[in-house]
Amino acid sequence: MERLRAIMDALTTADSVSVADLAAQHGVSEMTIRRDLDELAQQGVVRRIRGGAQSLLLRGEEPPFGVREHEAADAKRRIGAEVARLLADGEAVVLDGGTTALEVARAVHDRRLTVLPLSLQSVQELATAPRVRLVLPGGEVRPGELNITGPLTVNTIRGLRFDTAVIGCCGLSAEHGLTAHDLEDVAVKQAAIASARRVVVAADSHKFRQTAFAEVCAATGIDVLVTDERVPRDQHDALTAAGVTVRIAP
Repeated sequence: MERLRAIMDALTTADSVSVADLAAQHGVSEMTIRRDLDELAQQGVVRRIRGGAQSLLLRGEEPPFGVREHEAADAKRRIGAEVARLLADGEAVVLDGGTTALEVARAVHDRRLTVLPLSLQSVQELATAPRVRLVLPGGEVRPGELNITGPLTVNTIRGLRFDTAVIGCCGLSAEHGLTAHDLEDVAVKQAAIASARRVVVAADSHKFRQTAFAEVCAATGIDVLVTDERVPRDQHDALTAAGVTVRIAP
């Protein structure tokens, strides 16, 4: 939910947050804020202290999958559906991990495609897909996120050729390109991009607010960006000028 992310955003600029201040800021009861902080504590994001909480996330770490899954949920569903419309039946697709990529997996469930998913969530979603040829990579499973990473994953991808790579990100801008927090994820994304004829980035407009720790590729390495209607106009224009086709999910 948006309030959970707002609490985490507040913790990026302050050592701690108080229940009373958060309740006043968000117009909800202190009991509601306590429940929010308890949920974040269960996910390992914060440490509860008397009257509030402290962040446990280091610089360069992203919020847990379970928190991000609720952010911009409607936009992510629409983006997933729009990405699915870009894929032709019979294509071979490498599908990145992350919350938006999971919406793509849901949107292509009944399509005739060959898909190599890079997360266990998407593997589970597509395991019952009647016409999807599901190809699994080797590698290690990243705890919590459940992305498949490591040298085995990179080598699997390098040995294959895809029509389309559907890539997610932690940050995106015309200036800094596509960025991500986890270095092993970066290596996997780069291998997927190098092995694909076309690169489609699926990213909601929140991703334009931040630049993550490591660069995946420059903006010029993106063929199509599928995002929502809240994409900043200056970024839309700059990415278009860099040769990226920007599609707004209806």
